[in-house]
Amino acid sequence: MARWTILLFSLYGVLHGQEIQTPTLQECCQDGRDRALRGQDCTVLPLISSSHTCRIAQEQCCEAAVGDQLCDNGIKMARGQGACERPFFRGDPWETKISKMCCDCCVLGLMLAGRGSSCELQGLLLARQCAHSAQTCCGKNTTEGLEPTVEVTEKPGTNVAAKPPTKVDACIDSSCSQLCVDNATCACHDGYQLQKNGVNCEDVNECLTNSHNCVYGQVCINTEGSFRCQRETGCGTGYELTDDNKCQDIDECSLGTHNCRPDFLCTNTAGSFRCRPKERCGDGYIQDAVGSCIDINECLARTTPCLPGQTCINTMGSYTCRRNTVTCGRGYHQSEDGTRCEDVDECRTGNMCVGHGCVNQVGSYRCECKIGFNFNSLTKMCEDINECRHYPGRLCAHKCDNTEGSYVCSCTSGFKLSHDGRNCEDINECDANPCSQECANVYGSYQCYCRRGYQLSDIDGITCEDIDECALPTGGHVCSYRCSNAPGSFYCTCPPSGYTLASNGRTCQDIDECAVGIHTCSVSESCFNIQGGFRCLSFACPANFRQVAKGRCERVTCEFAQDPASCFSLPLRISFYNVSSPVNTPVPANVFRMGPSNSVPGDKMLLDIVSGDEEGYFMVQQQTHGGEIALRHSLSQPRDFFLTVEMRLIRYGTSHLYMAKIAVFITPEQIIRPSRTFPY
Repeated sequence: MARWTILLFSLYGVLHGQEIQTPTLQECCQDGRDRALRGQDCTVLPLISSSHTCRIAQEQCCEAAVGDQLCDNGIKMARGQGACERPFFRGDPWETKISKMCCDCCVLGLMLAGRGSSCELQGLLLARQCAHSAQTCCGKNTTEGLEPTVEVTEKPGTNVAAKPPTKVDACIDSSCSQLCVDNATCACHDGYQLQKNGVNCEDVNECLTNSHNCVYGQVCINTEGSFRCQRETGCGTGYELTDDNKCQDIDECSLGTHNCRPDFLCTNTAGSFRCRPKERCGDGYIQDAVGSCIDINECLARTTPCLPGQTCINTMGSYTCRRNTVTCGRGYHQSEDGTRCEDVDECRTGNMCVGHGCVNQVGSYRCECKIGFNFNSLTKMCEDINECRHYPGRLCAHKCDNTEGSYVCSCTSGFKLSHDGRNCEDINECDANPCSQECANVYGSYQCYCRRGYQLSDIDGITCEDIDECALPTGGHVCSYRCSNAPGSFYCTCPPSGYTLASNGRTCQDIDECAVGIHTCSVSESCFNIQGGFRCLSFACPANFRQVAKGRCERVTCEFAQDPASCFSLPLRISFYNVSSPVNTPVPANVFRMGPSNSVPGDKMLLDIVSGDEEGYFMVQQQTHGGEIALRHSLSQPRDFFLTVEMRLIRYGTSHLYMAKIAVFITPEQIIRPSRTFPY
């Protein structure tokens, strides 16, 4: 299809303080085409100007661009598959109609090209869009392919540049988009106009130029090379809009869209239809809307069917006339001779008031009703008075139930009726012991509650269930070691040995077996208490050492030793220390610190583990004025270590050796650590 190339010479809006310029019709048109190519709905385009003419240009050029795309789809289908069935195209019915039309016209052009016929389609009165599709598929959408000796004359209604006529031979190599006339001058078909380049043709929007012939009540819609007029309003029920924009009656009978029953015949009417019965009714009957024959009441249908002095009586399919007699109304009956009407005493003829008093009246009667009943003048009966409805909230304190001739009061749950039969008193449900433990009466109900250590059941709200304090989220903090539940309470226990329960009944305290004298150490051994137990330790000074204090040995004077040289290599002092630490202690953890009691400038100290750490659980950390023995691996089980540590102090060029025997006990429970710094 032909495409428009329009240059925009103005910008919309204000850029850096420039003034707003009203867009031209070409710019409005190009905006509509661009939005159509981007898939926007042409009926809801954003306006780029307040001008009504610009809006029309936007919408119409958008519709034209949509039509071009749909037509291109049809041409592609014809060239690719050669089939133009509507199911091959997607979209609404009007969209597939345009695509199929261009596809069919393209097939026509391809057929002409295959036969070597002219692509000008002379003699065929095709629509402009169809002719353009056929010429596009036949040749090059130009007059190329025609016999060069044929003289081309200017058709009426074409736009031709004013040039003197020349021979047709000059158009052989012409680049005109549609027509080439005298002296290779380009021209356009009806509905198109030549662009400024003198070669390409662009569509004329008859709707904008007011060159259409649409009448009042129709809307002009521009199409490629032409236009169409469409009604502004629909055709209404029973009509449809034809392709030529006319309202045509829908024949519901032939289409089968009527709702006539099988025993009816459908007859089409303008804008509707009628259902007429197949069978006719006899005399004295008329057919209703559903085809049934119903009797005609001649006494009502005719003005005077009977003679004066006679009464008309209708019968099925006919009527009869009967001589007039005295007719008495309700409450009267004929006299014995049938000449007059007499009052009927209803109170004697039957029990009219059913248990109530009856008073006869002329032509009628009335009932004297009992208390709680009212006489209904229409039904002539005594009807019960619904006191609960007539006096709501004024008879009963809670609920009112109507009874025959009276009413009864009742109370809601939790209350009982008072002696006056109207008020309600609270029931003390606790007298019946509904709760498993404690009960509190409340107004209209009761509330169960439990003693300490119990909780109310969520199921019945009555039963008290034991609270397992040990299973509560805070149960792990109730007892320091182990919690045991008991009915309504709990109790704490401690390990079987080494601990005792504190006075608060929850905390487990370590038993100092050494202090209370319940250890099993001998007289020569020293008892050392640890968390949950004790250890029996023996302190003995080796040869060449003497005990100067509990847990401390000093070297004897080497001058009196048998081997003075070996004596001087021994440590000056050996000290014994006991240290305990809980399991799972975060590492590294300081276990023992060793250093000189007083520091002298220039001192140098070397600390080393001599024995007891074969598995490498400990490490040495050297410091400026001493050193530390630290636990490098965390232990999860209790264990005993016996470390031998040497400290060499170099002061004023003289080396002094010290030794410490350290018993490290990893206990099962966390205890307060004593100070682990031991000065020399």
